[in-house]
Amino acid sequence: MQPPKRYLVTSALPYANGPLHIGHLAGAYLSADIYVRFLRLQGKDVVFVCGSDEHGAAITIKAKKEGITPKEVVDKYHSLFEDTFKKIGMSFDIYHRTSAELHHQTSQEIFRTLNDKGEFELKTSEQYYDEEADQFLADRYITGTCPNCSHEEAYGDQCENCGTTLSPTELIDPKSTITGAKPILKETSHWYLPLDKYEAWLKEWVENGVVDGTSLHDPADWKNHVLGQCKSWLDNGLQGRAMTRDLDWGIDVPQELEGAEGKKLYVWMDAPIGYISATKQWAIDNDKDWKPYWQDKETALIHFIGKDNIVFHCLIFPAILKAHGDYILPVNVPANQFLNLEGKKISTSKNWAIWVHEYLEEMPGMEDELRYFMMKSMPESRDSEFTWKAFQEANNNELVNNLANFINRVLVLTKKYYDSVVPEFHEDEVLASAQNSSDESYHDSELLGLFDKLDEMRSFIHKFEFRAALKCMMEISALGNQFLQFNEPWKTIKDDPENVQAVMNLALQYVTALSVVMKPFLPFTSDKLRNMLNLPEVGDGAYLNMMNDLAEGSLILEQGHKLNESAHLFSRIDDSVIQKQLDKLQATATVTEETKSATEENSNGGLKSTISYDDFQKLDIRTAKILEAKKVEGADKLLELTVDLGFEKRTVVSGIAKQFAPDNLKGKKILLLANLAPRKIRGVESNGMILLAEDGSGNLSFVQPEGEFGNGFEVR
Repeated sequence: MQPPKRYLVTSALPYANGPLHIGHLAGAYLSADIYVRFLRLQGKDVVFVCGSDEHGAAITIKAKKEGITPKEVVDKYHSLFEDTFKKIGMSFDIYHRTSAELHHQTSQEIFRTLNDKGEFELKTSEQYYDEEADQFLADRYITGTCPNCSHEEAYGDQCENCGTTLSPTELIDPKSTITGAKPILKETSHWYLPLDKYEAWLKEWVENGVVDGTSLHDPADWKNHVLGQCKSWLDNGLQGRAMTRDLDWGIDVPQELEGAEGKKLYVWMDAPIGYISATKQWAIDNDKDWKPYWQDKETALIHFIGKDNIVFHCLIFPAILKAHGDYILPVNVPANQFLNLEGKKISTSKNWAIWVHEYLEEMPGMEDELRYFMMKSMPESRDSEFTWKAFQEANNNELVNNLANFINRVLVLTKKYYDSVVPEFHEDEVLASAQNSSDESYHDSELLGLFDKLDEMRSFIHKFEFRAALKCMMEISALGNQFLQFNEPWKTIKDDPENVQAVMNLALQYVTALSVVMKPFLPFTSDKLRNMLNLPEVGDGAYLNMMNDLAEGSLILEQGHKLNESAHLFSRIDDSVIQKQLDKLQATATVTEETKSATEENSNGGLKSTISYDDFQKLDIRTAKILEAKKVEGADKLLELTVDLGFEKRTVVSGIAKQFAPDNLKGKKILLLANLAPRKIRGVESNGMILLAEDGSGNLSFVQPEGEFGNGFEVR
């Protein structure tokens, strides 16, 4: 297949009902940003689009919980997304939103075209209906037990515990999230996309890369888990899927169509069309033509997503594009797997997450440190894990001791020996190297070796192996360190100054190469280093130009060039900084666990799933009294309480320090869940959980027995 003439790269549209966490970065954004930045370094024609996904039932659920309108929800999070992405260095050509009028028009145009071509089937079927709320329930308004993993809080479209895509009728013991009632099945009519009609060509396209006899991609380039998930769906037989919903928030089905009243486009039809409308808006803003990027077969369309979106991007959206007839299909969908956090799955509902905007606020100037570790831990082919300790070690041992150390040594020695001017050298100078002790010329042994390592990195990026590419970049720095250590210019400067000139010139070529190739990975650091080198920021085509120069034996940093003042690019992270983040993670998760049922209000009072009487009997709730209270060292939200149960005294850790002063708690009567499994929190073993009530404003109050109850009595 011929190399593409241009690239259209997308990152999954984040859902505008909550802030971004590190799992989002690992799933769909950092890998795309690396890829796009590197394409630009090669002088490629590339457009990188993304935007906020602002429709669907989850938005209205969020709005009801917060007592605001859906528009207020999406406006809030769209603004937060834009700010967060900018600060972490995402290089989108446009960050759009699906509430934009252009997106509504584009989505309706595509829907109308499919309908006019007879691609939809208008079908009447039974769907879940909440009699108490008097409305049909969209997928996200229904929860139940997942038939695959038995998770009890799966949604009607997907289980977020195991990632399985579902339909509402597959749920065990479904209930309405609006009222908590068990829904009934009731007839309604919708437009269905007959996926079974497209099954044959989808199978040929996924498994062999061929559509209508034309080879569009090489399946060997696709990740195994992406192919595996697609093949599993295809092997089980595709079923028609409704492309409309009974909702009051979203994009209207074209109103000229009979039966369109009250119907909205299914969010998984509308959302990926957001890539198209974003490209249209980019073209308008930049006086460009959007069509070649979506309709020219010489364009490579690539979707970066998380593994929970594979089916939608590899089967459903391609079916929509081909059924329409004017659009190209993706050549690759390099989906990443999931990132875990400190041994657990990231959970937004349990606040077990590192929120990117909070990281940026609490650790200013450390954007690239997070980018580096996220790339190093990227779940490219299997789930991976973020731990604060590993983050610290990667920063201190790799960024500080390797990368920053090499660059700083070179720049400091250049200032010391040559007043920060790139030293001249003679082509026929003979150098020994850390890799090869034989006498070879500077050009032959070193610059060509650098060329090979840079080309190896390029190869990894084009295969979507970003962890390996990052390792190549760090190996360039390590080789530079070895080269300096082997030649020891600080020892030979007096006896062999000509050789030191050649050594330092070569080291500066390495540093300059790093300033270019670190741009996709560490863009802020690249800019800082280029300023130290007194060079302009890395621009489009910089990698291509550098490789051409190296191949021709030319220098990439000219002799006699004057450098600017140097500074440390990275600093060591102290244990106290990491401990503070661990304390915050544990404390916020603890508070969430204790108060979640009170804070997540909805129209039925936030009731949880029904439990049996036998389940309730397992809870051993006792009356107790607080004897002592003190703050847990190093944790702003935690109190260590000594409580008297009458028959024994216990230690309990509770996340209530923000609401209650320790001195005011002594003698307080409380209720304690006494048979909760012990749990270590910030090094203190907690034996129980205090019962608290919380109002809609976040005010907490102890749940207390009336009258003169002693300690240790059972609550029934």
